[in-house]
Amino acid sequence: MQSNVSRRPHNHQWTEATVDANRRTIDSTQGVNVWYPVANKSRRRLWPFLLAIFAFLFFGLAMFMGFATAWWLKGDVIMPGVRVFRVDVGGLSLDEMQGQLETLWQRPLILLDSEEQTWVASPQALGFVLDIEATTGQARIIGRTFDSLEGWLESKGQVDVGPVYSLDVVTTEAFLLAIAAQTNKSAVDAGLVIRNGRAEMTPALEGQALNIKATLSQIERNPEIILDESRLLLVIDPLYPDIVDASDAVKSANEMLSTVYTIETFDPVAGQVSANEVLPEAWLGWLTLEINEDGQPEWLVEKSHLKTFLDETSNSLGPGRYLKTSEAVSAIEQAIANGETDFPLRIYYSERQHVVQQGETLASIGRQYGMPYPWIQQANPGLEDHLYSGQTLVIPSPDQLLPLPVIDNKRIVVSISEQKTRVYEDGNLKWEWLASTGINDSPTSPGIFQIQSHEPNAYAGNWDLWMPNFLGVYRPVPGSEFMNGFHGFPTRSGYNLLWTGDLGRRVTYGCILLSTENASTLYDWAEDGVIVEVQI
Repeated sequence: MQSNVSRRPHNHQWTEATVDANRRTIDSTQGVNVWYPVANKSRRRLWPFLLAIFAFLFFGLAMFMGFATAWWLKGDVIMPGVRVFRVDVGGLSLDEMQGQLETLWQRPLILLDSEEQTWVASPQALGFVLDIEATTGQARIIGRTFDSLEGWLESKGQVDVGPVYSLDVVTTEAFLLAIAAQTNKSAVDAGLVIRNGRAEMTPALEGQALNIKATLSQIERNPEIILDESRLLLVIDPLYPDIVDASDAVKSANEMLSTVYTIETFDPVAGQVSANEVLPEAWLGWLTLEINEDGQPEWLVEKSHLKTFLDETSNSLGPGRYLKTSEAVSAIEQAIANGETDFPLRIYYSERQHVVQQGETLASIGRQYGMPYPWIQQANPGLEDHLYSGQTLVIPSPDQLLPLPVIDNKRIVVSISEQKTRVYEDGNLKWEWLASTGINDSPTSPGIFQIQSHEPNAYAGNWDLWMPNFLGVYRPVPGSEFMNGFHGFPTRSGYNLLWTGDLGRRVTYGCILLSTENASTLYDWAEDGVIVEVQI
């Protein structure tokens, strides 16, 4: 059965009046109440409310984000993932990071040379000066600017911040100089060494020197790499030896090792020469062998060892005689440098002591020791003319009367008792002449003297004498200006020739008279330093 009642479609538009009047109809056919859709006025009023809530939340969130951003920008906490010296400092405050930087700045740098010797130093010792505030400032800014935040995001939350520092070049140079003293090694030339009496070659060795200028330049060019890697490779220059092969020198040295040296000791007082051979096994104790600039072997004196050797030689001379070891060392050193094998050395005498015996006088004591008595007076201050038995006197060394270097192959001997002069050269008698010495009131003093001066025509004012070919021999009084010596026939007042017929008799005032011809010959032959021995 069909119904005649038709349903309104749901999408039918109702007027407001229709909705109010016909909100509900009765389907007469079905006998039930049927509700139809009508416009709801209360839903319209809900949207403004929702919009207001949304606006409140949005502006609240914006304000929160603004306050949070302002707090973050003004804060002192380091962004997570920020690293300095490859150490994560994220989350630290500025004060905490500064403390961390001070610790990290003391971490050691490893310095290496070409042989991989190592030294450890802090950056500060090497001259780096860290700016802690600037470094923490750079770390803090990460994440607080758009660019740094973008970089932080691109690096997936890890950013390395380089330290801010400067380089104190003066400190760096001073540090490198100290290192140079340890790393520098001189090149070693091939050399010689004596083993078991034979010369052997020692090998040449390269050396090295720290190039301070180049190392400093490297530090200035690459400081970031050095600090980042904690490693500095020093710039080392090689040093090469000058002599690489010494085989020829070894051959020459072995030939020289057969050399026998001779020490000749000369006693000017006794007129004696003694020769002692020094074999290689002995002189190798005070000579060392080296190679000179020409690559040839050269003997060098070890002075301390030679002095010990000479001290032993000096002690063997007996009491009262000795060698001046410093003088002897110099003489031997010079002789070796000149290629000489003979070493002439002079013997010296110590001062002596004399105990006065009954009846002795200063003059008799002086004759006994070959010393003019005024020299004994000088050596004993306060000594009066009166002597007493048992009195101890100092007798000066005869060396005081030999002030000049001694000529050791010439000697003049004067005999007071014979009134003769004998001249020797190289130990052989060359001339023998009559002579005249001093009278008893002004005697010629016995002793060991030497030629000290040459005067073609000397004047003696005390006696108004002109003395040709005068050779000064000794001063009768210490410090006096006049001397006794050799001369030819003198003249008085410039024309009166004296003593021409008196040779062989004591006629002078202390000098030694020769004929004018012989005096001229002796004048030309005897240089200063020749020993004159006056015998009683």
